[in-house]
Order: sequence, then C-alpha cells, then structure tokens
Amino acid sequence: MKKRVVVALGHKALGTTFPEQQVAVKTSACILADLIEEGAQLIITHSNAPQVGMIHTAMNEFAKFHNTYGAPMSVCSAMSQGYIGYDIQNALRAELLRRGIYKTVATVLTQVTVDPYDESFYHPVKVIGRYMTAEEAAAEEKKGNYVIEEEEGFRRIVAAPKPLDIVEIDAINTLIEAGHIVIAGGGGGIPVLKQGSNLKGASAVIEKDLVSGRLADLTDADMLMLLTDEEFVILGYGSEHPVAIGHLTPAEALAHIEHNEFGKNRMLPKIEASLHFVTQKPGRQAIITSIDKAKEAYLGKTGTVLS
Repeated sequence: MKKRVVVALGHKALGTTFPEQQVAVKTSACILADLIEEGAQLIITHSNAPQVGMIHTAMNEFAKFHNTYGAPMSVCSAMSQGYIGYDIQNALRAELLRRGIYKTVATVLTQVTVDPYDESFYHPVKVIGRYMTAEEAAAEEKKGNYVIEEEEGFRRIVAAPKPLDIVEIDAINTLIEAGHIVIAGGGGGIPVLKQGSNLKGASAVIEKDLVSGRLADLTDADMLMLLTDEEFVILGYGSEHPVAIGHLTPAEALAHIEHNEFGKNRMLPKIEASLHFVTQKPGRQAIITSIDKAKEAYLGKTGTVLS
C-alpha cells in the first residue's frame, strides 16, 4: 500500500521573487517526483512569507496611487496560494510526465478557521509589507492596524492565531481518495472567522507548520515531512556545542520545549506540529530535514524523526 505523506515546502523550495520561484519549483518538483516514485501518495503544502509580503505591498501601493482600497490580508493570502500552487502544480505535472507518470495535480484554495478571541490578536508579532514613514504608520493605526518601529522605519504587524479547522478538508480528502496529488493549506491557509453561516477573512497569518500538522492529521496521513534548511533538528543551534538529533519521542520533545531548546520562530513550530500529528494516532511519523535530503529521509536514512 502507498504511504500517505504530507510534505511541507519551506522558503528554499520556492525562492523569493517571480523568476526565482519558477526556477526553484522545477528543482522541488524533481524531489517531489522522487517521493512519488518511491510510493508516496503526496499532499503538498508550502510557505508563502516573501510572496504574500510582495502581494500586500503591491496591492497597497496600487491603492495609494489610485486612491482606492488596499487588499485585506486574507485576500493577499488567497492570491499567494493561487500563484504558488500554479507554479508547483505545473512544474510537478511536467516532471511526472517526463518520467512517464500520469497523475493530476490540483491546488485547493484553503481556508482555515481561527478563534476570534485568540490571544495573538491582542499581541500581533508577524511583520508584513514594506517600510513606512511615520505619517503612513499613523494612517495604518488610524485604520485599527498595528505597526512596529524599526531602525529603517515603521512596518505593519499582524496576528498569528492557532489554526482550528480546515474548511475545505472534505474536498481535499475526496481528491486524495480519487488518487490525485493535492496542494493545499499554502502559507498556513487563508485565516477566516466563522460568523453564522459566513466566513470572514481575518487580518492575520497562520504558522504554516501548524497547519501542515493539522492537514496531515485530517487527511489521516502516515507521515508528515517538514522540509527546511537543516538536515537535522539542532539543539544548541548557533552555540559552540550544537547537537544534531536523529530521533525524538514525544516525551523528549516536550522536555526540550520546556527548557526552551528550540528557536521560538525557527524550529519550535515544526516540533509542535509534529507532536500534534504523531500523538493523535499510533504508528504515525514526523520527519524534519532539508529539502535536498527528502528522499533519503523518506527511506529512513537521515533527518530527525519524531515518533
């Protein structure tokens, strides 16, 4: 039987600009195709930080010069999912055809519900968009948005609430069961708030690793693979005595979290996502490794395994 695998692509897999992304996804497609040839039934998700920042800046610059409205963060997230998914699905389709593999690749624009009372809405931390002048920052605050002052100027910051549920999960599972390769939950999904029967876009971004873990759980995956820049999770990262970890139990991971041994914005979300996934059902496995080692990690030859 095929092993169902959620693969989360990081920044390295996508690049940061339009031309970089078109080149990067071709390399990433080869790596994903390798996994498919090894028997993986793939569900793909990805980061979007540089891309959603570009879209947010472009849409708001357009609004400023044309005296119209800027795009809400939820709309910017949807746009980033669309154009990143477009590049990934085309590159992967082409690579699979070159190998004689005939599979449909589909991108699902994915909404993720969040709690309107999530504490993060009161303490936004995610920086978004370009640097602003003091006057522009004051205008943003007048709209009810948050800004932060840095050396180069002011920047907008938004909340990073925890994901609750994936709205399109039934559609995603239907495509998976039919044998399609699905790209979903890109950039952490489009954050939405439930308002009766309606969904309202939230001014926020969701940590994509946490959504990756939730996606893996709700699709009943066998493996969650989080691809980053490092081959292993490193304890004491940046210190004189870093230690590469090959395997972690949930208890060991929790102990390291308690002692703040994972970078809060670097490795901690990946560990938290892995913990959530593997503790929901016996026999699951989460792997954290670099994208160029994805095949070896899938085959159990490298990477940090949490099980």
